[in-house]
Order: sequence, then structure tokens, then C-alpha cells
Amino acid sequence: MTTDATAPWLIVGLGNPGPGYAANRHNVGFMVVDLLAERTGGAFKRHGKAQAQVLEGRIGPMGPGSRRVVLAKPMSYMNLSGGPVTALRDFYKVPTANIVAIHDELDIDYGTLRLKLGGGDNGHNGLKSMTKAMGPDYHRVRFGIGRPPGRMQVADFVLKDFSAGERKELDYFVDRGADAVEALVTEGLERAQSSYNS
Repeated sequence: MTTDATAPWLIVGLGNPGPGYAANRHNVGFMVVDLLAERTGGAFKRHGKAQAQVLEGRIGPMGPGSRRVVLAKPMSYMNLSGGPVTALRDFYKVPTANIVAIHDELDIDYGTLRLKLGGGDNGHNGLKSMTKAMGPDYHRVRFGIGRPPGRMQVADFVLKDFSAGERKELDYFVDRGADAVEALVTEGLERAQSSYNS
């Protein structure tokens, strides 16, 4: 599947809105798009037609190599992410292949990244909602958070903040996640995978 070089990219961080969730493992997608927003020097604004905060900007080197992007944080809860993402896709006329979802991934070790196009939702409610709304053919940047310890329930684990030990490396891993998104948008999936899939 090829992407349209002139169409914008829609880069969606998945998470839950509100300060109570801000540092949760489930909100690592928000953390990565917040850093991308910081790099563009812009600020998120509430979108009039979608339940989301958005920032329009550019990613990549100045000139013809840069790409027009819409950074987005759905302000629905995680399991309703598909509605806001579809509304933004339609509003900005973004092909599905130019959509990137950044999300936490239980089946990958903490801090490990995996980039891919399409696939299943692996039980992730944000992906499930997006796929139900528009099919599976969008890019994913999967940010490993590891499995819950002992008998902790998955829902409790993802809605807890990163541990003190994890927080020591979190900024580095979020930075790497933002770099991976930029590489995906400017260099294409295969080159980004070869650099960041570890």
C-alpha cells in the first residue's frame, strides 16, 4: 500500500483524557504526541467537529522533505477512540494509510518499539474502536509496556502509572517513540522499521 505524498498524516496518540490518567501506562500514546507537539512548537486546540485536541504542523527537514501532519489526542475515552479519529480523517481528507496510532502494547517488553501497518487489535480497546470504525489498514507504533506482575489484572496494570524504575527511562523511550513516528512519516515504514524495531 502506498501513501499519498501530498496528503497530510494524522498522528493519533491513544489515551484517556483528564489529569487522573495522564501518567498511566495506557496514556503513553498521549506522551509521544505531546513530545511531537513540543518539537513543532505548537499547542493543541480543541477541534470543532471532532471530540479531540489537534495541532496542525510539519514534521521532518525544512523544504520538500517535510510532511504536513495533524497531531491528535482523542478526548473520548480509550474504547471510543474510533469516532474522533474517523471524524478527523474525514475533516482533513487523510487516507487511512496515512494514519498512525501510537499505543501501549502489553506483549512487548517495556520500552521496546514495533512499527507496522495493519493487523489485529490484540485486545487493545483503542485499536478495536479504530478498526471497527475504519478497518485495520492504518499504521501502528506499538510502545512496549510489558505484562502485569503476578496476578495483577491487565485493566489495573494499564491504568496504573509507570513504576519508579520505569520512570527513570521513560523520557528516553518516549523520545525514541517520537523519533520513530518522524522516521515513519518522512522515510517510510521499511526504513523506520529497520531503525526502530528492536
